[in-house]
Amino acid sequence: MKKYIIILLSGLGVLTLIPSCRKDLNLSPVSQISNSTYFKTATQFDAYIAGIHSVFRAQTESFQRLGEMRADIFGTDPGSSTAFTGEATQGLEKMWEETLDLNTAGVNNYGFPPSVSTANNFYFNIGQINTMIANLNTTTVVTPANKSYYLGICYGMRAFYYFQIYRSWGDAIITTTPIVVNINNLNQTQSPAASVMTLIKSDIDQSVASFGTNYAFMNSKGYWSLSATLMLKAEVYLWTSSHNSSTADATTALTALNTIQTNVPSLALLPSYSSVFATTNRGNNEIIFAIHNTLNEYAMAWVQSSFVPQNNLIIAYYDSIQNRQFNATTDNWGGLLRAPIKISTFRQFNPLDSRRLATIQPCYTKVSGAYKMAGCFVDKYAGEQNAGVRSITNDFPIYRYADLLLLKATAEVYLGESPATEINMVRSRAYGANYDAATMSYPNQAVDANPREAILQERFFEFIFEGKRWYDLRSMGDSYVYEHTALTVANAYALLWPIDKQTLVNDPLLKQTPGYSSF
Repeated sequence: MKKYIIILLSGLGVLTLIPSCRKDLNLSPVSQISNSTYFKTATQFDAYIAGIHSVFRAQTESFQRLGEMRADIFGTDPGSSTAFTGEATQGLEKMWEETLDLNTAGVNNYGFPPSVSTANNFYFNIGQINTMIANLNTTTVVTPANKSYYLGICYGMRAFYYFQIYRSWGDAIITTTPIVVNINNLNQTQSPAASVMTLIKSDIDQSVASFGTNYAFMNSKGYWSLSATLMLKAEVYLWTSSHNSSTADATTALTALNTIQTNVPSLALLPSYSSVFATTNRGNNEIIFAIHNTLNEYAMAWVQSSFVPQNNLIIAYYDSIQNRQFNATTDNWGGLLRAPIKISTFRQFNPLDSRRLATIQPCYTKVSGAYKMAGCFVDKYAGEQNAGVRSITNDFPIYRYADLLLLKATAEVYLGESPATEINMVRSRAYGANYDAATMSYPNQAVDANPREAILQERFFEFIFEGKRWYDLRSMGDSYVYEHTALTVANAYALLWPIDKQTLVNDPLLKQTPGYSSF
C-alpha cells in the first residue's frame, strides 16, 4: 500500500543552514506527495524540516492554553462574569474555573488549535517527524552534518510533543511509525504514562547524541537546537525529580543546564526585559528557541481572538501611567477580550518591577479627575502597526536564558543548594535601577522563606503569557496546584485534561482520562 505524507509549508523567508550549507528557499504550500517522488534531494529535506517548524508554529495557541490557562493568571474579577469591557468569556472561563468536561475540554483533538482550520494537532506533526526520521536514516543525499542536525531536531521536537501530552493527559497513544497521522484513524488505545516518559527520555538521549557537539543555532533561533533539547531535558528531569523525590534526576537536570552555559557563552539576560520580545530584536542573546512570526506571513491572530479588547470598547478607558485616554489610532488592538488578566494578578507585582507594565496593561475609569482600576489585559506581545492595523508578529519564546536560570535555581533547591545567584540575576534585571539588594534579593523577601514558593513567584512574574505557569505548579507538586488555582484535592483527577467527546467518538479505542465522564 502506497504511503503518503502531507507537508504544510509556509513562506519562512531565508532558511539559514548550518555552516557550509546555506540556501535561500522559497517555500510554498505542498499538497499530498508520495515517498516515491519526495526526499530525493537535499533541498527537499531542507523544505521538510521547515514544514515541521511551520506546523509547530501553528500550534502556539495550544501550547499557551495547556501551559497556563488553568492557572491563576486570567479570569474575570469578583462580581463580574465578563471582562471589564463587557465582553463574554465564551467558555474560556471553564479552564481557570477548573470545570472542564468532555463537551468543553479546553483543548480538543490533542492540541488542535482552535483558531487554525487545518487539522494539524500534535499527532499530525509527530507523524511528520516520524517520516523525517525514517527518511534521514536511509538517505544518502543529505550531508552527514545536516543529517545529524536534522535528526537532533526531530528527536528533540518529538520528545517536546510527548512531554506536552504527558503533562496534559498522562496516558497517551505512542506512535513512531512514518505515516500520515490523524488522531481519528490511529485506532489505538493509550499506553501508560510511564511508557510515555520512557519514550521522552529516550528521544532526548537520541537528540543529544545526534547533535553531538554542534551547538549552532539555525534560522535566528527559530529552529530546534541542541540547547533546546538540553532545556527540555532539564524540564523533564526536574519533573521526575519532584514527583519521585529523586536527587539523581535533579543532578541530571542541573548538568544539562550547566552544559548549555559552558558551551553557549553568548547566552545572557538582556538589560531590558521588554526588549526580549520586541519585533525588532528577534533571536537576541536571551532567546534559546522561539516560534518565529513575520509581518504579512504569519501572526498570532489567536492573541486578538481572546486576549485583547475591541477598539471601540478600549477607548472608554484610561492609562493612568501616561495620564491619557486610550484612542482608536494607537491603541487599535482589534481584538476580543475573552480572557482578561485579573486585577489581583497585576497587584501581585511590586510597582518597581519592570515586568509588570511590560506584561500587563491596566485600564482605569476616571471620575472627577480620580482614577479607578477597571481591569487588565495582557500586552506582552504588542506586535507592529501595518497600514493602520495591528498585527501580533512578536516571536513566542519556548526557551530563553531567564528560564535556564530559574530551572537551575529549581535544581539547586531540590539538591539542598542555594538558588540565590540565579534568582537574583533575574530579580536585578527586573528592577533595574530600582534594585535594592537589601530588600529585594534572595533570601530577603518574605516569600523566600519557602524557596519553592520563591521560584514559583519569580517564574510567575517572568513568564506570564509564555505558557508555563500551570506546568510550573504541576511540576513543583500537586499541593502547589491546589494552593494557587481553583482546583481542589477533592477533584484531583482534574490535574489532567479531559479528552473531548468528538475525539472519543472518532477513535473508539481511546479511553477517557480517569475521573471525567465519557458520554
